Amino acid sequence: MHSSVLLITFTTLLAYLIGGLPFGYLFVRFTLGKDVRTMGSGNIGATNVHRSAGGKAGVIVLFLDIAKGFLGVLLASLVTHGNDLAISFAIVAVMLGHCYPVFLHFRGGKAVACYIGAFLFAAPLALFAVSALFVLIVALTRFISLGSILGAAAFPFFLWFIYKPSPALLCASIFAAILITYRHRGNIERLRTGTESIFSFKGGSAR
Repeated sequence: MHSSVLLITFTTLLAYLIGGLPFGYLFVRFTLGKDVRTMGSGNIGATNVHRSAGGKAGVIVLFLDIAKGFLGVLLASLVTHGNDLAISFAIVAVMLGHCYPVFLHFRGGKAVACYIGAFLFAAPLALFAVSALFVLIVALTRFISLGSILGAAAFPFFLWFIYKPSPALLCASIFAAILITYRHRGNIERLRTGTESIFSFKGGSAR
């Protein structure tokens, strides 16, 4: 029992540190010599990198952030031999690491890409189902933020319907939805006032 607690603690901390790797910040710093936190929305995530540094940069950062979400949860599963509680804590931790990275004085992104990577490992069928909803919302509205918020909010229902998950994993999905919604509170206000940026595949902001 004691060793299990230590392993879960270790994998949770490891997932937080992996989630905190600021790929958006590092990519823009090394390629453009700029601080992405002073550009666009000031966010280090893929959407702001896409708008501030171009579409290719956004795609690269998106895949890196998805990969760290996947890796953080994968390692927790490997180290603990698939312990469901460890996996659930790792999902929470890798997302918190991205939102509040110790490497950037706890100023990070909105965790959507990490969330995709984490649940790509933990619940891929539910993720694919909610991805269709996300694509539909963005196609109809061209608001990435709205698709992210509504997709995250719907995900626990998809998860429950498809997997009938453990309480720990279901709680992790609910926490993810709350965290993503909270991190998008500025976007919610801009959506309300009609000033939210519209997504463009070429990068840059559009109205």
